[in-house]
Amino acid sequence: EADLCAGMAAEGAEVTRLGVLPTPALAYIAGVDGAPAAMISASHNPWPDNGIKLFAPGGRKLDDGTEAEIERVLHALVDDAVDGVGDVAQSATKQEPLMAHNVPAISWYVAHLLRVVDGRDLSALRVVFDCANGAASTVVTRLANRLHLGDGSRVINAFPKGRDINDGCGSTHPEAAQQLVVSDGANIGLAFDGDADRVIAIDEHGALVDGDQIMVMAALDLHARGHLRNDAIAVTVMSNLGLRHALHDAGITVVETAVGDRNVLLALDEHDLVLGGEQSGHLVFREHATTGDGVLTGLMLLDLLARTGRPLSELAAAMTHFPQVLVSVHTGRRADLHAAPGLAAAISEAEERLGDDGRVLVRASGTEPVVRVMVEAATHETAEAEAEHLVSAVRSAFSTP
Repeated sequence: EADLCAGMAAEGAEVTRLGVLPTPALAYIAGVDGAPAAMISASHNPWPDNGIKLFAPGGRKLDDGTEAEIERVLHALVDDAVDGVGDVAQSATKQEPLMAHNVPAISWYVAHLLRVVDGRDLSALRVVFDCANGAASTVVTRLANRLHLGDGSRVINAFPKGRDINDGCGSTHPEAAQQLVVSDGANIGLAFDGDADRVIAIDEHGALVDGDQIMVMAALDLHARGHLRNDAIAVTVMSNLGLRHALHDAGITVVETAVGDRNVLLALDEHDLVLGGEQSGHLVFREHATTGDGVLTGLMLLDLLARTGRPLSELAAAMTHFPQVLVSVHTGRRADLHAAPGLAAAISEAEERLGDDGRVLVRASGTEPVVRVMVEAATHETAEAEAEHLVSAVRSAFSTP
């Protein structure tokens, strides 16, 4: 953080340090303040994976062109071995995490979240929160106190030591939270990732409820109340076929995007939609946020349970998961799928065999020499068999002559 602030200050920027807070909180504050922002975070990964997420003024993620230009300039600075900027940091950096009118940044975000539920009574809900020893720890306890949740609600993994973030806890390791939901007789568990931009829910029986199921529940609820603008939501190509079937049966259209909540946001704005997200638990409620927000999504779920009086397991049953097989095939070089001999024919044949009861997705990784093969089908055996055919086709297409 000190080095990042020093570099920005050396270029003439006035830097305000907001301390530890969730990524969506930073995005919200950037929107309120009209300023660009930078988040230091490993997201859902272990702490050594820390990187920097940049937001444009207004709290939106940057487009591909801007990110590429920033990386180009960054590499040029590294190549030039720029140094001597550290002494600028103290004089040009505000140390206190304050917004206008001396209100702490985190308080602005909590107030924003409370406005979403608008004082509705959540006292009948017993909730287990898992903060992943991450940024949600700064928000969830004070939020839970303000919501007046049911007796026995508890917050776990909320005392981060820095290196324990996402370590056996949170959305990537929710096992402890699952056990507590059952043993405590809780109505719901909410497991966040380290920077709190995603959430995985846990029903009253301890079963996981993923982002696809949460989107189906939210979409059906908004649709029934006449609040689902244009009767459609945006999802990525990785969303389960079960989501598409459930929404189709309800008369709701699915707009499909590439992987990434930034792509989801672009689709939301392009098609004038209010809901979108990813299977991983990144959900964007466009009327309240510019990015995926795990805490906001959790609140929307609590509100849904309170309003309907129905258990989470019953609401989640609106979607039936299709068995899915996902295989990563190492190709030894960056893969151009369009130039892969025989692969297009193999994909078409698999799609024809599956018909409406299955789905095929073959895509090249953008960061490593890997092709990812995903097959969904009515049975796990069918999905496995089709995946094996496609993996063989990929290996044949990229085998060294």
